[in-house]
Amino acid sequence: MKLLRPQSPDLLKTRASHAGIISLCKFLAGVATLILLYTFLFQHMMGLEGQSHGWVTGLYWTLTVMSTLGFGDITFQSDAGRIFSLIVLLSGMILLLVLLPFTFIRLFYEPWMASHRAARAPRVLPEYIRDHVILTRDESITRSLIPRLISFQYPYVLVVPELEEALRLREEGISVGLGPLDDPDTYKNLRASSAALIATTNSDVINTNVVFNARGINKNAPILATADHIDSVDVLELAGADEVLQVADTLGQWLANRFVGGDSVSHPIGKSDDLLFAQAAADRTPLIGKTLRDNAIRERFGVVVVGLWNGNILQPAEAESVVTENTVLILAGTREQLDRYDEAFVIYNVTNKPVLVIGAGRVGRAVCRELDSRELDYRVVEKNAALIMDSAHDVLGSAADLEILKRAKIMEAPAVIISTGDDDLNVYLTIYIRRLRPDIQIISRATAERTVSTLRRAGADFGLSYGSVGATMIMNRLRRGNIVMLTEEMGLFRVRTPNTLTNRALQSSRIRQDSGCSVVAVKSSFGTELNPRHDYVLPSDSELILFGSSDGEEAFLKQFVRG
Repeated sequence: MKLLRPQSPDLLKTRASHAGIISLCKFLAGVATLILLYTFLFQHMMGLEGQSHGWVTGLYWTLTVMSTLGFGDITFQSDAGRIFSLIVLLSGMILLLVLLPFTFIRLFYEPWMASHRAARAPRVLPEYIRDHVILTRDESITRSLIPRLISFQYPYVLVVPELEEALRLREEGISVGLGPLDDPDTYKNLRASSAALIATTNSDVINTNVVFNARGINKNAPILATADHIDSVDVLELAGADEVLQVADTLGQWLANRFVGGDSVSHPIGKSDDLLFAQAAADRTPLIGKTLRDNAIRERFGVVVVGLWNGNILQPAEAESVVTENTVLILAGTREQLDRYDEAFVIYNVTNKPVLVIGAGRVGRAVCRELDSRELDYRVVEKNAALIMDSAHDVLGSAADLEILKRAKIMEAPAVIISTGDDDLNVYLTIYIRRLRPDIQIISRATAERTVSTLRRAGADFGLSYGSVGATMIMNRLRRGNIVMLTEEMGLFRVRTPNTLTNRALQSSRIRQDSGCSVVAVKSSFGTELNPRHDYVLPSDSELILFGSSDGEEAFLKQFVRG
């Protein structure tokens, strides 16, 4: 998606380029003056030897000698003349063969090439672009967000302050805008005045400057900023941010929610208006060994099973899906419906053994808070003494040390949540712990989205990246609805019912066949229809909630929304 047009090359656009050209002209003027001087001295010294030559001949001799061509058709006979010839020759070698090319390249060619390359880097957004998203950093969140923006056909631009980086990203197919992050003109040029959303994911200090400048251009556009420190939230809001995203805290909460061994009640993992999504372990419950049809969960409690975890595999729910001791149910329903489910299954306690958390940074502490809210015991392994806060739960030492892990009760823990910010370390610990405890549930954090697949190959039951969580949070604000991300590949997403599907029965819509997605619910003015029947007719002015993979989501949009 190339949104920005390149600028016309302009060698004199910058003060540095202008000064370089002036310096080159001065150098050339000095060389020309020296050539004229040598021409005059040639005529004078030739006259002393009794030879007479005109100005043209003198200029000819000077240039041939200085350029080392020296045809030898005109020569001096005296020693003084020959010494003069040597001086002309040596100065010519230095000036014309060494200094002139270097000076030309340094003061003209390089600025010209830089100007040409800069012209390829877009600086101004075309006037027809409106309702676009402005991003301010190339990092894990934007790398996860950009494909989603493209998928939903949201125009975007990534602000890049350095030319080399802008050209590199442009070669990758990313829509970039060149300009300093702290310059209000950058946001004027990129039409922040007509933007649909501005998201900044830099450091807290840079984010504050960006938010302040962008808010000065557009008083109404939603501005989202990430915050690394809780103390920065108020400052960012004062600068003009509509919402400050604390991605680390959300990531920790989501990681903790993936542990389902503590009990058999439902634990919310997302919501869409009044519709809640939750997961619940089936271990030690009467649900085991029966199909979803036989368990009749919807008929008994009103909640709908929309998916099933079996190990690290997430599948759409089918009537004939069999519940095993390893199954985790993905439920959809209202708060009242989930409460009815919990009343029936609260008696099935699974474990009271402590969960092991590796890493006591911001993500790790968010994990602990979530576990604590569920009244679950835990142990934290942290090698940085400055992060140790609770002697009852924290263990000082390296998680790569077996004795430290044993002190943290690794041999009895039902699960380990790896929350460090080092992807390489997380992969290492996953392999190590999986070999040590083949039966333990391993939940691991990643920074980059690409690392999640590596973590799963290493033995993690579940992996979640900082980038994908941040991207999901931004997309939720942009689309004014919640996307429930179950895994990096699978999730629940909302979309306005396309015209191609309105007034058609689900059975004839071919949504499942053409996209692989399942309709979980339909929201309309008539209410919310959970798990609609095959003969359910999709009303106009409604919204679909679908369950599927990221590829399935893209296939749905391509088939039914874009035509």
